[in-house]
Order: sequence, then C-alpha cells, then structure tokens
Amino acid sequence: MKSAVVVLAFAAISSGCTDLKPLQTDIAALKSQLTRVQSDVESARKSSDEAASTARSAAQAANGAQSTAEQALASAQSAQANSRSVDEKIDRAFKHSVAK
Repeated sequence: MKSAVVVLAFAAISSGCTDLKPLQTDIAALKSQLTRVQSDVESARKSSDEAASTARSAAQAANGAQSTAEQALASAQSAQANSRSVDEKIDRAFKHSVAK
C-alpha cells in the first residue's frame, strides 16, 4: 500500500506536476479501498471463527452420538445373550418334561 503511494508521489514529482489535487484524490481512494479491505478481512475472520465453532460443536455431538450408539449396542448384545439363556432354559425344561 505504501509503495503505491510512493509511486504516485514520485510520478507526480517527476512529471513536474505542481497540482497535488489528483494525488490527494488517489490517496483518498486508496485509503477508502484499504478501509473496505480491512472490513472484508474482519468479516471473513468472524465467519471463519463461527464456522470453526460450529465444527467443534458438531464433532462433540458426533462423539456423544457414537458413545450412545456404543452403549445401545452393548445393551442389545446383553439382552440377546439373556434371551438365548432363557431360550436354552425353556428348551431344557421342555425336553425334561417330554422325557418323563
């Protein structure tokens, strides 16, 4: 940014220009552009921070869901094992009563 101002100043001096009004106008335009760029950068930074926060929240939710799914699987496997045990007991009791 400074180099652009220096180039403009050098060009104005080199050409023997005594009217500084065009140079002042160019400097004002550059300052305005710089302000807009700074605003855009800040806006992008805020959006990036919000996206990172949302991603962290999503990762935490996914981890919670994974944990819940693992607990549900363990419960289902335990219930299935209990069901098999009960089925085996019923089968033995039925075979025992038929054998009498």
